[in-house]
Amino acid sequence: MNTTNKKTGVLLINLGTPDSPKVSDVRSYLTQFLNDPRVIDLPTIKRTLLVNGIIVPFRAKGSSKEYQKLWTENGSPLLYYSVQTKEKLQEALGDEVTVELAMRYKNPSIPDVLEKMRKENYDKIIVLPLFPQYASATNGSAIEEVFRVISKWWVIPELDFVGQFWDHPLYIEAFAEIGNKFNIEEYDHVIFSYHGLPTRQVDKVYDNGLCEDHDCELEITEENKFCYKATSYATTRAIAENLNIPEDKYTVAFQSRLDKEWLEPFADKTVIEQAKKGAKKLLFFSPAFTADCLETIVEIGEGYQELFEEHGGEKVQLVPSLNDHPKWIECLKDIVKKRI
Repeated sequence: MNTTNKKTGVLLINLGTPDSPKVSDVRSYLTQFLNDPRVIDLPTIKRTLLVNGIIVPFRAKGSSKEYQKLWTENGSPLLYYSVQTKEKLQEALGDEVTVELAMRYKNPSIPDVLEKMRKENYDKIIVLPLFPQYASATNGSAIEEVFRVISKWWVIPELDFVGQFWDHPLYIEAFAEIGNKFNIEEYDHVIFSYHGLPTRQVDKVYDNGLCEDHDCELEITEENKFCYKATSYATTRAIAENLNIPEDKYTVAFQSRLDKEWLEPFADKTVIEQAKKGAKKLLFFSPAFTADCLETIVEIGEGYQELFEEHGGEKVQLVPSLNDHPKWIECLKDIVKKRI
């Protein structure tokens, strides 16, 4: 046997999507998603009562309507672009590796895809969650689920996990190239919006002190390198520098909050503040999302547009996500090639 040519598989993981916008499918998706203890990090009994007794029953119907706005002839944009990314990455890598795709929640599921990979008897599996900035609720959850499944295998191959890649030059360049399609000077302000997290979740990153005790808005250090807030600000600085956006023309914000104890500044309040300052046109980047989804197309593209207009603004322009952009595929290829 030639041990220098190891048989390698790559597992891309994205968050997931309902199988359809029907209420029953949305309910099933939300139930799986929100019962994840890394997503809602409360004691089991409290989380179960909250999710299954309150959130899902009252939210499923409304969320179904939002997904109906999102759905296209290709289905869910997140799943569609994730599949395109997988196929284009496979093409870029050639026969050197085999690329698979799984979703953390719903389909294609991690257990099903890993069972397929188990049968292929790989020497090595590279696990690549498609979340640039590490968070326990995304990267951590995906990696934990892979561990859970593979730990039951009799033969466990070499495993290589990609924790985060927000600082990869090609990831930054990809967002900058997409942003360059817009004349930034035409916009009164630029907002870099990241999915929110409960403050307690970033506090858990630190052995000493809380997130607020570190300069997460200003620099990356050995202490805060896995803090989602710190890497979100660092990502923004890198993209803004690439696009020559001055500091006074952009704001970092966090969207999709559930209560006041989430990361600030809040994106919806930032939109209102900009409108009250007289801004008429806002440009929105969403660097935490590598594929367009409910949070970008509907929440920002429609919801924040309506909110901006209500307070005197005119146009919220969403910068598309990476989706299947060639530079994004180059980025993933480089990450994988360095781990083969």
